Amino acid sequence: MNQQKFSSRLTTILTMAGIAIGLGNVWRFPYMMGQHGGSAFLIIYLVFVLLLAVPAISAEWSLGRATGRGPIEAYRAAFGKKSGFLVGMVLLFSIFMALCYYNIVVANIVYSVGFATWHGFDASTLELYQAGLARNGVQYSLAIAVTGVSLWIVHRGLKNGIEWANKLFIPIFGLIGIYFIIMVLNLDGAMMKLRQFLVPDFTLAGPDVWFAAMGQACFSMGISGAMGVMYGAYLRRDEKIVSTAVTTGLIDTGAAFMATLFVVPAVLVFGLNMAVGPGLLFDTLPRLFAVMPGGRWLASLFLIGWTLVALLSIIATFDAIISGLASLTEDRFSRRQWTWTIGIAVAGVMLPIAWNPESIGTLDMIFGSGMFITGSLLAVIGLGWGLGKLTIHEQLGNGLSPRMAIWFSWWLRYVVPIALFAILAGYILSVTSNG
Repeated sequence: MNQQKFSSRLTTILTMAGIAIGLGNVWRFPYMMGQHGGSAFLIIYLVFVLLLAVPAISAEWSLGRATGRGPIEAYRAAFGKKSGFLVGMVLLFSIFMALCYYNIVVANIVYSVGFATWHGFDASTLELYQAGLARNGVQYSLAIAVTGVSLWIVHRGLKNGIEWANKLFIPIFGLIGIYFIIMVLNLDGAMMKLRQFLVPDFTLAGPDVWFAAMGQACFSMGISGAMGVMYGAYLRRDEKIVSTAVTTGLIDTGAAFMATLFVVPAVLVFGLNMAVGPGLLFDTLPRLFAVMPGGRWLASLFLIGWTLVALLSIIATFDAIISGLASLTEDRFSRRQWTWTIGIAVAGVMLPIAWNPESIGTLDMIFGSGMFITGSLLAVIGLGWGLGKLTIHEQLGNGLSPRMAIWFSWWLRYVVPIALFAILAGYILSVTSNG
């Protein structure tokens, strides 16, 4: 059994929120919204968070807490020894790949911190900044540094590393984010452009938009079939999973809305293209800081806060991979050995990504959306049909009335997996027909 447990309800919520927020709502959400229908994507995303992502993350946490082990052992309990091992390994590989390109994105933020501190952002330095982002060797070196810091925190354990980081980083970033929303909305024309953007056009919401929105909900809340299972094993037995999931979903939704209020008006005021893709924020922020009073030190402050909160998702992913593999080889290969092994593997896979950053958008759709939805689907099936109704009631009944527990179990076993499968299948058919 995994003996590490969260120390309190507050640290539980902050840690789960840290996984949920990460870069998902600051870096990924704005460009996903820009590429997939604008504010129509936002509304579909909010619906998915409440109706599908919250039950799905509840299922992942329940699967982890019921088995008390990492993802591979959890899926073995749900699907059998051989099939469960295969499912667990595929899902760990998926989050491993997401981790590799995610580290490159965080390296870009770290570079931005240094640039803002030493040069500042203004009309004369924007070209120099963009040239620096294109220096692959610099980005790769910074990604190695991000990997090292994250592994050090994971090595410190749940209470002294992961909980400590979340308690410190999230409040700092929240305060900085609120301040920047106020600054952006005071730009000339920002409020008018934001109001125009928030009028939804559902004619743009084809199958690809629905898929992307669910993928974003999964990515943002850390629903991947692996991280949630691992962190579910850390939950105390008296933790009310459903209410914690709802709280996490609301915090995640609030962070997404904050990102909308901050990024979208700035993009529109500066006449940038919302559909530019993963590089959107790195085009927007320097222009914003260049016109803000005190932009140089404010840029450093914001980017430092952004770096800290981005590390939380990296830390969670590393922990899920290392702990999941270490639980299989406790007598043969230690957690410390797995830490070094995974760190070296990440360094190797990041190399071609750093030299071909255009691949990040493609990798993100495959692993950040497609495989995250697939993992979520497998976790829901594993709990609802592998472990069964009794386990659902044991894990999710705390804090729910008997009638609500029955309804939630039915919703989790039937509606959620059908919806996830339909969205995934619809997207695949759409891509096939267009190809």
